[in-house]
Amino acid sequence: MSASKKFSTFEVAQFPCLNDNYGFLIHDAETGNTAAVDTPEYEAYNDVLEKRGWKLSHILCTHHHWDHTGANLDLKAKGVTIYGAESEASKIPGIDVLLKPNDTFPFGRTEVKVIDVGGHTNGHIAYYFEKDGVVFCGDALFALGCGRMFEGTASQFWASLKRLRELPEDTCVYCAHEYTLSNANFALSVEPGNEELLNRHKKILTKRQLGEPTVPTTIGEEKRTNPFLRGDISSEIRRNVGASESDEFDVIFGKIRKAKDTFRG
Repeated sequence: MSASKKFSTFEVAQFPCLNDNYGFLIHDAETGNTAAVDTPEYEAYNDVLEKRGWKLSHILCTHHHWDHTGANLDLKAKGVTIYGAESEASKIPGIDVLLKPNDTFPFGRTEVKVIDVGGHTNGHIAYYFEKDGVVFCGDALFALGCGRMFEGTASQFWASLKRLRELPEDTCVYCAHEYTLSNANFALSVEPGNEELLNRHKKILTKRQLGEPTVPTTIGEEKRTNPFLRGDISSEIRRNVGASESDEFDVIFGKIRKAKDTFRG
């Protein structure tokens, strides 16, 4: 199901791609700038662009995986500029602008800050629109979850998630996949005493039964219910993943991630 949401300087159109990806288009009506955040599928993006009458100007790549860059070259044929991490430049098709952590660049009437969220891939970045209170975090942080640790280390990934956790609690979080129900089942297995998580799980079940998206979320909601942001907060989580009170927090995060990797609930 497609959705849209308006912020102070732009509108975000959200729509399904592939099996469980989301596509995002950010449109500033005053300047006409339109950015795709990752490019899972050409047809889905082209359809929304044509229906909305928007002209694509930017592609913002969060990381190099094929389901995030697969339509880069087809969409670039429309004359767009592709942004991505300098450290992953050789793996991002058609990249034009090479970004480093903490870089900023203009988009429409606002500014974008690049946040290092490496861990899922080493060079993974997020795009933070501070003026509008929005972050696009790809596969680094999910609603009630985080990405698999394909390339990075537990220490690296934990530091990345803490950077996201430090954003204002009302920050709107757009993540790239609809994994929330399975993430919620795991979260309940490691923190069943979290009342807010129990209530959130019920709402997620209802939304999914209606075919509605559970994305976006907020930083505040994730801080209160996402186990990957709570290893240093919840003794219940630590106990249920076999962490000791003497474990460093990055070690605890690694144990939570390992538990999720093998979870079959």
